[in-house]
Amino acid sequence: MTRKKVTLAYITDDSARKATFKKRKKGLMKKVSELSTLCGIDACAILYSPYDSQPEVWPSPLGVQCVVARFKKMPEMEQSKKMVNQESFLRQRVAKGNEQLKKQRKDNREKEITQVMYQSLTGKGLETLNIVDFFDLGWMIDQNLKEINKRIESLKKEAKSLAAAAAAATAAAASAAGQLIIKNGGKVPEEKPAFDTMDAIQGQQWFVDFVNPNEQMGFAGDDMMLPFGDANQNAIWPNGFFP
Repeated sequence: MTRKKVTLAYITDDSARKATFKKRKKGLMKKVSELSTLCGIDACAILYSPYDSQPEVWPSPLGVQCVVARFKKMPEMEQSKKMVNQESFLRQRVAKGNEQLKKQRKDNREKEITQVMYQSLTGKGLETLNIVDFFDLGWMIDQNLKEINKRIESLKKEAKSLAAAAAAATAAAASAAGQLIIKNGGKVPEEKPAFDTMDAIQGQQWFVDFVNPNEQMGFAGDDMMLPFGDANQNAIWPNGFFP
């Protein structure tokens, strides 16, 4: 259940006013005590009322005297610097409310003109606008163009920075390559192949020896020798492409 909003006006009913005073007085004393405890500050409260012959003080008469004496030691200008009464407090609240209202109206107007701008891009006419609306629309378009140009300039700067970084990296790589050539006596170092040629030949020799141990291949014993070719290039299976 939400709390009912209280109307800030004088309570004409005596009993209701007295009950409200007692309730609010207790809450005020509690708030001053909490503020002093939580923030570690010196504070005091003095309340006069038509219901009590003596004023009610917090935290004690001696504590009130200490705080008041400290306050009186301050220069007169400093004493009244942040001092407000009911009228000045309400004036401050009204001024703050007017500023918030002005800001909200400006935000609403910008949203309204932005919507009109986007609708005009879809082909909607502008016949219903007055001269003030056209001025506001022109201002909004200028602001958007400024933001677009600002974004373009930012992207250009980023592109230049990336190009400069790439150029610096290329120059560093070229310098490192030049230093390597100088260390090698002016010769460009050759890339080492994945495997050595001699190792490859030696690795394939076992296959040649296995396939052709005596420059011949025999099947079914020594009586049946089928040479692939002799010294006279007389192959047992003639090749039509290579006679």
